[in-house]
Amino acid sequence: MRPDLRDASMLLARGDDLDALVREAGRIRDEGLARAGRPGVITWSRKVFVPVTTLCRDRCHYCVFVDTPGKLERKGIAPYLSEEQVLATAHQGAALGCKEALLTLGDRPEDRWDVAREWLDAHGFASTLDYVGHLARRITAETGLLAHLNPGVMTFDELQRLRPTAPSMGMMLETTSRRLFTEPGEAHFGSPDKDPALRLQVLEDAGRLRIPFTTGLLVGIGETVEERFDTILALRDLSQRHGSVQEVIVQNFRAKPATAMQASDDAEADAFIAAVATARIVLGPDARIQAPPNLSDPAELGRLVAAGIDDWGGVSPLTADHVNPERPWPQVDQLAEATRAAGYTLRERLTVHPHYIRDRDEWIDPGLHDAVLALADDAGLAAGDDVPGMASAGTPRRRHSPRLEDDPAGLTDDEYVRLLGSTGRDLDRLAGLADELRRSVVGSTVSLVQNRNLGSDRVTDPTLVAEVARDAVDLGATELCIQGTAPADAPDDVYEQVARAVRGAAPDLHLHAFRPADVVDGAHRTGRTLREQYAALVAAGVDTVPGTGVKVFDEDHRARHFPADLPVARWEEALRAAHGLGLRSTSVLFYGHGETPGQVVAHLRKLLQIQADTGGFTELVPMAFPGGSHTDDQHRAVHAVARLMLHGSIGHVQAAWTRLGVEGATMVLRSGADDLGGTLYDGRVLPEAGVEFGHELTVPVAERIAKALGRQLRLRTTTYGVPG
Repeated sequence: MRPDLRDASMLLARGDDLDALVREAGRIRDEGLARAGRPGVITWSRKVFVPVTTLCRDRCHYCVFVDTPGKLERKGIAPYLSEEQVLATAHQGAALGCKEALLTLGDRPEDRWDVAREWLDAHGFASTLDYVGHLARRITAETGLLAHLNPGVMTFDELQRLRPTAPSMGMMLETTSRRLFTEPGEAHFGSPDKDPALRLQVLEDAGRLRIPFTTGLLVGIGETVEERFDTILALRDLSQRHGSVQEVIVQNFRAKPATAMQASDDAEADAFIAAVATARIVLGPDARIQAPPNLSDPAELGRLVAAGIDDWGGVSPLTADHVNPERPWPQVDQLAEATRAAGYTLRERLTVHPHYIRDRDEWIDPGLHDAVLALADDAGLAAGDDVPGMASAGTPRRRHSPRLEDDPAGLTDDEYVRLLGSTGRDLDRLAGLADELRRSVVGSTVSLVQNRNLGSDRVTDPTLVAEVARDAVDLGATELCIQGTAPADAPDDVYEQVARAVRGAAPDLHLHAFRPADVVDGAHRTGRTLREQYAALVAAGVDTVPGTGVKVFDEDHRARHFPADLPVARWEEALRAAHGLGLRSTSVLFYGHGETPGQVVAHLRKLLQIQADTGGFTELVPMAFPGGSHTDDQHRAVHAVARLMLHGSIGHVQAAWTRLGVEGATMVLRSGADDLGGTLYDGRVLPEAGVEFGHELTVPVAERIAKALGRQLRLRTTTYGVPG
């Protein structure tokens, strides 16, 4: 029997009652998917996130998306993204198979900030919304992507003017609670555009204008259970009146640092699941219900599926979630696996949902029909990656003679060589472009993994290794990094013994272990092939592998200067074998050891080739060679050029603080780098056994670095996920 749809107590369900509620929600969802002709299918949209402006007239107490003019000036950022910047992102997204350009921005910044009004006047736009419409038209005309507009509150006339520019729009209702809007200290106090009546009118007007509209509720911002239920009922009523609510997002609140609500608790997990299930039951089988996958821990995704969602929303292979920069998108293969584990299949959709495409004469402006149909399959979902004008993900198209701003990854090798020699204002401009690109990919964050090092050339006794692993867990580390060629008299299976000792002592600790040189040594000891050796290490407990051990991809240079290193072909063979088994790895570039700029570019080009073939690299770590001759200009240029060349392929560039120091790391974090690597805790057990013994970067120090840059520190996993 269905729960009473007038009863808000559904939202309070826990234990067996919550299990029953979830089962009912799942049944209703499955009924709706069957009626929609896609039984067992959960959808997502491949998108780019375009933050047109981070200025806003509102003051929401939980928001980190918004900047003030002073903050933008200190960061060297203009009030609005330029047309060239927006189109460059759209082109890059199209090359990676994206089909949606999400245009998100603050509400009417020109009403509050003079710099916004001045920028619009100088560029010939009457309003921010006028500029948004112009961008949407250019994006679709020049890249084929479909714009999804999310500019906040709009009037009937403004919605009508924007309708021909995008097949869908969106605005979160968030809550119908006037209390949160009118009472001092509450989440929406002081934010004129968060008046529930105003937002409900936008949704009403969108329905009257036949605009497919995405909306939703925000769970855990101080609303009562009754207010939360009232929000769900309001969304149901709107959908029943107009049919225009194409999707309801049920989003869990996540507290963010440096906001008025930073001390507030995150939405409680069971309460969030109950909200998802209640929304499904109240909204019915034909509703499309989304929960953003990056805002929940990976282990919770299966619960969301069970609770009745049928969509994961937009996920970007290129750009950050700028509204929640501390919560990176999941990898699509990970999302597909989580969906499959829950018993469903993941399929890509467009920004506008299938039944609106089928009834496009009613719902979509005729001028957009061809653009929508060019990307849709017969079922109204996204056509495959062979859509004309789009390359498969991971293999961006090269365009001839691009401007640096338009296609940073598309310059010739000679052009990158020249950029490596930049100085003065040219270097400032290069570093600024790289930093801007960094911001588009990861948002305003600096990431760090809590880890400890252990040298397998120093300690191989399983008992001692187990003690170090337990110590790492006690320190709060999520990763143990082990590398180093074992002593010649160690057992043939020494590397597996080390891995098994870690896994036995600390089952949940991520083991990032063994360089290509170590694996080659292990294969030689055991008589295995490289692939067989990596497979044995995986079976013993290795999760990912370091990609260290090559200075630069030039065999003559290696043989002359670093004869003890692996031949570069052997290093590549090892990394490809690891990637072929699903092991992800870091990649490195050493500079300052007598290499030429051409060799640096060739090295990066080789990494790009491997990445296009395997997709196995998580990051690049540019390493200043110990004892080499370096200048600040070189540090900045190397990191900046790496960011440009690897854009769309390898998303993270690390600032190696152990080589650069805190000041140098801060400098390259302004030049395209986004990550600080690891804490490298010495620990209490055999602290001298770590490769970088005596060097630690504590979380408070990293927080101060991020704050000095105007960013948030984001603790990450080894593979750039969110720690559990």
